[in-house]
Amino acid sequence: MTPAARAQAAIEVLDEIIAAARDGGPAADTLIARYFKARRYAGAKDRRAVRDLVYRAVRRTGERPVSGRAALIGLAREDGDVMALFDGSVRGPAAITAGEATSAGSAIPAWIDPHLSPLIDATERAALLERAPLDLRVNRLRAPSLDVAAAFPEASQVAGAPDALRLPEGTAIETTRAWADGLVEVQDAGSQMIVAVCGAAPGMTVVDLCAGAGGKTLALAAAMEGKGRLIAADTVLSRLNRLPPRAERAGADFIELLLLDQSREVEALAPLSGVADIVLVDAPCSGTGTWRRNPEARWRLTQARLDRLVAEQARILDLSATVVASGGTLVYAVCSLVEAEGPGQVAAFLSRSVGWTVDKIMSPPGRTSGAGVMLTPAHDGTDGFFMVRLKKA
Repeated sequence: MTPAARAQAAIEVLDEIIAAARDGGPAADTLIARYFKARRYAGAKDRRAVRDLVYRAVRRTGERPVSGRAALIGLAREDGDVMALFDGSVRGPAAITAGEATSAGSAIPAWIDPHLSPLIDATERAALLERAPLDLRVNRLRAPSLDVAAAFPEASQVAGAPDALRLPEGTAIETTRAWADGLVEVQDAGSQMIVAVCGAAPGMTVVDLCAGAGGKTLALAAAMEGKGRLIAADTVLSRLNRLPPRAERAGADFIELLLLDQSREVEALAPLSGVADIVLVDAPCSGTGTWRRNPEARWRLTQARLDRLVAEQARILDLSATVVASGGTLVYAVCSLVEAEGPGQVAAFLSRSVGWTVDKIMSPPGRTSGAGVMLTPAHDGTDGFFMVRLKKA
């Protein structure tokens, strides 16, 4: 592919990403993979170049563009090398005309700005556009004494996450022996800090109520040293089905799976009523804290979707409270920087729930945010998270 042809390919991919963001379609990485699967003539250098153009255009554009061409033109107006690709050649994009639609550069959509935490200043906004590092968690179930860090000499330690190793973005971790042997798991350091805040220990009964594919479940299993009862629950079977092979590789064979029917969750959780020492609720959220990894997610979020998420979080919090034992702990977390999903959600829960208090996090990571704490990319070097510990009387 010529450089101009790569630019045209980037425009076509951007068009698909914009449509998917508008209509709830696949993620950008999936669309890029599909695009090149149908174009096997494109070499590795072509794929890398197109991907780079696509993500540069996505990262600089907070508002959803009107088209892929407008998105790339916006990038071209800031980069002369990209501008030169609009040369009108046979397989390249047509030359830019006067008055043509151009996407403006911005870190975040303007509508969401008033909803963000006061901690999200100009420095944090800029950090939301940076590339995220690759964090690993040393799996103590497989490597209780082995110095796994020796297998990754290029890794650095992460403050506040003793089992975290940080590698450069793009490291092919799944080709390493340490990953194949279950010695490490890919997990953002912020997620590891949330699990640490739970305080899980051997012999406890622990429920991961929104387990997804089980990243935090596996970290809880390691904290429990494989002893006790650990239940991973979720409403989506395809996500839960990804956990068993991961658990087998990690040596966490004591995890129980619980598929929940969203219309009958109360009945499914009834046998667990009041039995859990710890319930972790990593609730569905806006994902504003993960924009470094999924920059096109900014184009998917709307006020209506945010309102639905806040309502769903409140419902899940009330449901999870029934599972916690007397004197037990409820840890609520979201990968969000929105006030209503974090401090606001907790304040509303406490106002309507009898017998619950805030359980202060000792030596907390991040910064205070309402009743809990918030991790942010610029301040903590992690994805953005809000977390809080609540205690049942």
